[in-house]
Amino acid sequence: MKARVFVTLKNGVLDPQGKAIGNALHNLGFASVGDVRQGKVIEIELGESDSTRAKAQLKDMCEKLLANTVIEKYEIELR
Repeated sequence: MKARVFVTLKNGVLDPQGKAIGNALHNLGFASVGDVRQGKVIEIELGESDSTRAKAQLKDMCEKLLANTVIEKYEIELR
């Protein structure tokens, strides 16, 4: 089973990389771009066929390593 984990900063946490990307896009002429938030996507292949167990394992991975849950939130997508 394949999964994707999307990790982004929580609302209210400053995102200097997102701000830099937004400014660069404006400088390139993309005036309609509003707020930009930057994050990461982690693709994981699991040897688990049960989606409930896979999701539980992925949640545990996020809580222990993949996301800093103090300032980041995460979403899990099974594929």
